[in-house]
Amino acid sequence: MFQRVGAAAYKANLDNTISLCKILDNPEQKFPSIHIAGTNGKGSVSHMIASVLQTAGFKTGLYTSPHLKDFRERIRINGKKVPKEYVVDFVEKNSPVLTESEINPSFFEYTFGMAISWFAEENIDIAVMETGMGGRLDSTNVVKSVLSVITNIGLDHTQFLGDTLEKIAVEKAGIIKSGIPVVIGETQNETKSIFIKKAEELNTEISFADIEFDLRIIEKTNSKLNFTLFKDNQIWLENASCDLIGIYQLKNIVTAIKALEVFSINNPISKEQIRKGLSNVVKSTGLLGRWQILQNKPLSICDTGHNADGISMIVSQMKNLQFDKLHFVLGMVNDKNIEPVLSLLPTDAKYYFCRANIPRALNAKELQKKASNYSLKGNTYTSVGEAYKAAKSCANPDDLIFTGGSTFVVAEVV
Repeated sequence: MFQRVGAAAYKANLDNTISLCKILDNPEQKFPSIHIAGTNGKGSVSHMIASVLQTAGFKTGLYTSPHLKDFRERIRINGKKVPKEYVVDFVEKNSPVLTESEINPSFFEYTFGMAISWFAEENIDIAVMETGMGGRLDSTNVVKSVLSVITNIGLDHTQFLGDTLEKIAVEKAGIIKSGIPVVIGETQNETKSIFIKKAEELNTEISFADIEFDLRIIEKTNSKLNFTLFKDNQIWLENASCDLIGIYQLKNIVTAIKALEVFSINNPISKEQIRKGLSNVVKSTGLLGRWQILQNKPLSICDTGHNADGISMIVSQMKNLQFDKLHFVLGMVNDKNIEPVLSLLPTDAKYYFCRANIPRALNAKELQKKASNYSLKGNTYTSVGEAYKAAKSCANPDDLIFTGGSTFVVAEVV
């Protein structure tokens, strides 16, 4: 499965997914979907949109990846994880058929099949479907979209999606469908024309969220981001809040709100429902690992940001915090170019190099060696738990402990 082993599980076309859906009686066509792709922010945007839809009274399916603690985090209806019994029954019922066929589905394909089957059986009103990787060839690209959302484009999974922003944008633009509106979260010079051209080819209405909306922070606390949203220099949403408190969430909030505005043209959602949904994303959907505060005194934070763009935003937010010394618990995977990330990390921190408990994880000694080329110094530890424990024992009350570098590292501390 891609989550654990990486490249060996990547499929280069949708033939498997189409065959899988056919065996399952095409459940993906039995409900409408909001389809979300992007390099960073797609998980947060998916959860924000789902929270508002739930608040507005829609029976909402949510399909995301990867999970942190429990496989069932990936598949939810109105915030509730798919029952364990359903997972077991689905595998028992379908394994004989799937193993006898030539499909031999990957972990992601199997999981996608499970999600759409449950959503169809539960007769949901709407699904929020997050792509796993890319868009054009992602299993989720067979859903019945009513809205496409692309958060942004960055250099990640370059061995599969291409080594430039333009090439990656072409892959993400693969979720744009004929006549189905698309919202782009972040306007980027390298990719804007690619999205506009694709939308024109498919006679699709395209919106750029950050051009239309302007979000201004009023106050940031350890539990809320308070903001006012402007459109055309007029207040569109006043004194609202979001319980996802990373500063990088500002662009995600704008993307989610624009997507909801477009969706509400045919499915009325009030501004009050948007306000309430955004203020309770974590509670409504169970989202973990996004600038999550693990403890105070010393302040301990974790975040799943792991590519250059994600780490850049994390480092930027750290600069807004008051603390004496930074203790950084760091682990990474072995199938990505980590040098661009290491070059962004602060050199005045004490590092605790570790290896997450998955085959794809980079050896802690190797990580330490590569990090030393960027003047990042610290000791190695046999596990994430040991590294985090060491950081807590070394840190003073006014220090900051940060854990990240990989989703899988965060999974072992939340």
